[in-house]
Amino acid sequence: MIKSLFVVVLVSISLNTDLPELNQKVVEYVDSVMGTKVDRGECWDLAAGALKYSGAYFDRSSLKTISIYGRLLNPKKEEVLPGDLIQFENVELNWKDGNMTYKATMAQHTAIVYKVNEAMNYEIAHQNTGEWGKIVGVSNFRLDQVTKGKVMIYRPIKEKG
Repeated sequence: MIKSLFVVVLVSISLNTDLPELNQKVVEYVDSVMGTKVDRGECWDLAAGALKYSGAYFDRSSLKTISIYGRLLNPKKEEVLPGDLIQFENVELNWKDGNMTYKATMAQHTAIVYKVNEAMNYEIAHQNTGEWGKIVGVSNFRLDQVTKGKVMIYRPIKEKG
């Protein structure tokens, strides 16, 4: 029992050692609140809690428009990592699965990259969704299925600059 617990801890530590420290702390926070409601259960409450917990910068001055959660990434040129934050604005997704075509929309939504499956394919942690309600849950998100709107991905930073 103790030997297998040690292996699990060792594996989980080694999986996150390549992440920047702030990203590690953001994921650690998400793990600690998974399946619960953070603050009022709004989507950005999860991001705000994660950034506060990690000591990362959060531009609260723009809450009436688009929140700034760190350094804006270009996912076509930079690797997206667990712990990065995503801001969706008027996003429409379209995809096919077999003979079925699906469509989803997100007017304004905030999520955290929880896991990277491959380039443009992520597991995102979020709350205030149709799937999870006001509790934190994980859903698949494929950036290559976005057909409309803006998806901004941010790397947590210590301070503005």
